[in-house]
Amino acid sequence: HIKHLEHEHLLYIVNAVKIMSLSVYDDQPNAHKKFMEKLDACIRNHDKEIEKMCNFHHQGFVDAITELLKVRTDAEKLKVQVTDTNRRFQDAGKEVIVHTEDIIRCRIQQRNITTVVEKLQLCLPVLEMYSKLKEQMSAKRYYSALKTMEQLENVYFPWVSQYRFCQLMIENLPRLREDIKEISMSDLKDFLESIRKHSDKIGETAMKQAQHQKTFSVSLQKQNKMKFGKNMYINHDRIPEERNETVLKHSLEEEDENEEEGDEETFENYYRKQRKKQARLVLQPQSNMGYGFPVNRLFDLLFEIRDQYNETLLKKWAGVFRDIFEEDNYSPIPIVNEEEYKIVISKFPFQDPDLEKQSFPKKFPMSQSVPHIYIQVKEFIYASLKFSESLHRSSTEIDDMLRKSTNLLLTRTLSSCLLNLIRKPHIGLTELVQIIINTTHLEQACKYLEDFITNITNISQETVHTTRLYGLSTFKDARHAAEGEIYTKLNQKIDEFVQLADYDWTMSEPDGRASGYLMDLINFLRSIFQVFTHLPGKVAQTACMSACQHLSTSLMQMLLDSELKQISMGAVQQFNLDYYIGLFLFITGNPYLNYMKKISEPVPGFQGDTLQLAFIDLRQLLDLFMVWDWSTYLADYGQPASKYLRVNPNTALTLLEKMKDTSKKNNIFAQFRKNDRDKQKLIETVVKQLRSLVNGMSQHT
Repeated sequence: HIKHLEHEHLLYIVNAVKIMSLSVYDDQPNAHKKFMEKLDACIRNHDKEIEKMCNFHHQGFVDAITELLKVRTDAEKLKVQVTDTNRRFQDAGKEVIVHTEDIIRCRIQQRNITTVVEKLQLCLPVLEMYSKLKEQMSAKRYYSALKTMEQLENVYFPWVSQYRFCQLMIENLPRLREDIKEISMSDLKDFLESIRKHSDKIGETAMKQAQHQKTFSVSLQKQNKMKFGKNMYINHDRIPEERNETVLKHSLEEEDENEEEGDEETFENYYRKQRKKQARLVLQPQSNMGYGFPVNRLFDLLFEIRDQYNETLLKKWAGVFRDIFEEDNYSPIPIVNEEEYKIVISKFPFQDPDLEKQSFPKKFPMSQSVPHIYIQVKEFIYASLKFSESLHRSSTEIDDMLRKSTNLLLTRTLSSCLLNLIRKPHIGLTELVQIIINTTHLEQACKYLEDFITNITNISQETVHTTRLYGLSTFKDARHAAEGEIYTKLNQKIDEFVQLADYDWTMSEPDGRASGYLMDLINFLRSIFQVFTHLPGKVAQTACMSACQHLSTSLMQMLLDSELKQISMGAVQQFNLDYYIGLFLFITGNPYLNYMKKISEPVPGFQGDTLQLAFIDLRQLLDLFMVWDWSTYLADYGQPASKYLRVNPNTALTLLEKMKDTSKKNNIFAQFRKNDRDKQKLIETVVKQLRSLVNGMSQHT
């Protein structure tokens, strides 16, 4: 770097001197030559100085290089030693690391074991008490089981409330209490039934005991009068003791009453109600004698009034159902929190574990009309029960009346309202899909309606032959009607799109892209079939196949329309382009033209090329006209393996004649060109052959 600076300084001096010489000696002769001589002398002097300086520093430079060579050898040795030391240190450290990790793992295991032991010691009493509860339930010791439940809830569960098994136990206790309640109620019903069966013997025994008690009381009174004076002093001494016993007894009874809170009042009221009914039945005379006159005609009149009353109820509820359907928005019920979820569940018996696991907000699959319909059916049952209870009939007969009335409500009133709703013009495809979903959930709820009738009439479905509700057939018929309406409305929408087609039937060349009306139709079908994913698979597949078949027929009819007189080859090519760019990609899901977004089948579940079969007639006809392979078609016609098996000769002839007329019109000024003449002759030849083929088919027929 120093040498470089010196060189720069010298060059600077030379330039400065040169400039000065040019300015000073411009007027003198041979000035430049003299300057150069002086400059050479100066350069020689500087070279000598440079040589001296290099000779002076050369030995130091050599010594430095020698020292560096010596240091390099020592550095290599040091590097080898450091590398070896590092390797031995790493090898020794690996074993230490392994042992350290083992120690850490063991200590963690010991700590975990200690924690587990502590938690198990805390959980064991809870598990033992719960096992005791199960044993008591199995042994039918229900009172002890209730006491055990109280101990679990108040003492044991707070210890382990953070564990999942404890939460499961806590959630299970209300169900166990309900089971105990149901079993106790069943036992009470059996007890009351046995009392009713043996009431004559019980009454006889009670009368005997009452008579015996009366006789015993009379004799006891006589004895007390004789011994009154004698025992006065003794009785006076015993009064405080008896009073203490009475006070203690009352206090114990109050404690028992406080401990037995809950359903005691329910059982007591039920017992009193049933005993009153039994007393009325015992005291009531036979139905065909009140005051000695027959009342059969009166009961017949009451039954007729009951039938008229049911008819009135059916008419009233028909209006209720219509109002519910009018107010429904036919979209799934949205819920944003647990409170709203419980409100819907309280109105309608819906069970779906997958929906319960979802986070809020979420949606029920049915619309708002479903819980309203379910509630109104229960209200109808209550209204029918109010009249039936006054007929003094058995519970079995009342149960049968209620089921028959409910069946009429379902099969006649509700079914009629559903069918009228489905046929209304303003009900669209989305609403029809929701109606199908609604009827599915209403059908599933019929078993809960049967249980509801059983509970209010106290008739068991297992022991007594009861009439079943016909909700299955009612809602199945409504679903079939909705499915048929879906197919009809879908075809109507397809017709509306097809009517928007605006082909230039005389075009010379295709546009190079699918027609706008067809792409709009395909986008509409995709959106509709996306809604159909909520339907059963067969319904969605049937709707898709029906729509494709109807569209294929409509397009074929467009080509063969009698009002369409001429079709150019360019128009046929445009039609073929519409099929392959639009319809073929729609039904196959082929993404090679739409690489930005993968196209899938419109409805999943079709096997192989099933959906393509809906367009096979149109596709083979277009392929024949695109390839212009008439020799193959005529030669293979009628053969099972024919490439154009689905092409009808009449169809091909009709289309070809329309193209022939177009060719004549377009070739008025080009009739002298050989290619046009050959093409025209070919069309005329094929037309003649097709006519002979069609005539032969008609003669054979």
